[in-house]
Amino acid sequence: MLAFFPFYLEQLLSAEQKTTSRLGTGMFILAWLVGLALISVLFEDSLLAQFNPNERPESRYENGKPTVVLKRNRYGHYVSSGKINGQEVVFLVDTGATNVSIPLAVAEKLGLQKGAPGRSITANGTVTVYRTSIPSLELGNIQLTNVIGNINPGMQGPEILLGMSVLKQLEFSQRGDTLTLRPL
Repeated sequence: MLAFFPFYLEQLLSAEQKTTSRLGTGMFILAWLVGLALISVLFEDSLLAQFNPNERPESRYENGKPTVVLKRNRYGHYVSSGKINGQEVVFLVDTGATNVSIPLAVAEKLGLQKGAPGRSITANGTVTVYRTSIPSLELGNIQLTNVIGNINPGMQGPEILLGMSVLKQLEFSQRGDTLTLRPL
């Protein structure tokens, strides 16, 4: 019986060491996952600000006219938060878009109605779009009503292209990394 005891103790320690080793590995992996999650939470705002540096666009009045100054994002685009029908949206200024172009999923959330179908030539080819009227559009302190837009079922993502149906109502000038907009 005494001869068996050291062998049993050795097996017990070996099993205990394996459990400790597995537990240590599991804790190490868990610590890395928690660390990565914490880093992504901490830097999410920073990454969002790099895409949309105009979450609260700079608005002021010059000579009695509302004026909005947008900063260019790190990709060279002017992206800004705004509102359609009082609901928060994200605009991407696009001088190549004839009208405001809204992804179908966003248009549905905003309660915009599909009108007559039409064809539109985009960077991704010719697509079917649906005409719509936007009762209220806000960009900073600039407010426009009854803006012509297109609902585009082929667009992905939440960004709305702020096209010429809005921009032709504004005076805009670019200087350095800023774009200044004011009503005509």
